[in-house]
Amino acid sequence: MMTQSSTPTPRLIGVIHLAPLPESPRYQGDLGAVVASAARDAEALRAAGFDGIIVENFGDAPFIPGTVAPITVAAMTACAIAVRAAAPRVSLGINVLRNDAEAALAIAVASAADLIRINVHTGARVTDQGLIEGRAHVTVRQRRALGADRVRLFCDVDVKHSAALAPRPIGEEAHDLASRGLADAVLVTGSGTGRGVAVRDLEAVLAEVGETPVLVASGVTLATLGDVRRAHGVIVGTCLRTSGRAGDPVDAALSRQFVEAFHASRR
Repeated sequence: MMTQSSTPTPRLIGVIHLAPLPESPRYQGDLGAVVASAARDAEALRAAGFDGIIVENFGDAPFIPGTVAPITVAAMTACAIAVRAAAPRVSLGINVLRNDAEAALAIAVASAADLIRINVHTGARVTDQGLIEGRAHVTVRQRRALGADRVRLFCDVDVKHSAALAPRPIGEEAHDLASRGLADAVLVTGSGTGRGVAVRDLEAVLAEVGETPVLVASGVTLATLGDVRRAHGVIVGTCLRTSGRAGDPVDAALSRQFVEAFHASRR
């Protein structure tokens, strides 16, 4: 799908894993600290040379399968605005876990974000939150109703931490995601957070989606950048943490190293 946005699709996107937000089980009682931490992570990614950042409520596990609470939307909006201020020229994305595209669009409009990530946009998946069904028909219409056509839809195919309700070849799923779901970019992941993508899956998706950008969205490391160089770009989170654990602070030195290695792998 040709997006309404005139800005290039980012190729190198870093993920900010927000600490637990109000009303989630592990919230520590200080939203200001969560916002400040998100801003620090954004500054580290901006300084390293990332051209995209995705903000997601990673600390809110166990995730809600459908509509999140209003306080989650409000808290994520505060974080997104802080990230936008810290990295004003970097593409900003929103991912409301597990699959609240309506909330993500609202946050994107309020924070002037450029894209949202949707884990299940078409089809149906069995997840640790239960059965999640795609709502592409709702999301694309809501985007139009909000006058937010510039907000790109970055949509997962065969998303991590899930299984297909009725398995199909990943290439077929990706084709429908782009041509019938109107995804602006297709994301390919491994089986879980920090787990690598099977190159055969990436190749199958690339063969089926035409000009729609394809990004690898889990498990990319310095050692595997060469394996995914045919993808438009990558979305990385875990490998930017010194501990190697998703949810820890972004490490500035590791981020710079990754950016340098990414560009070297594309020469």
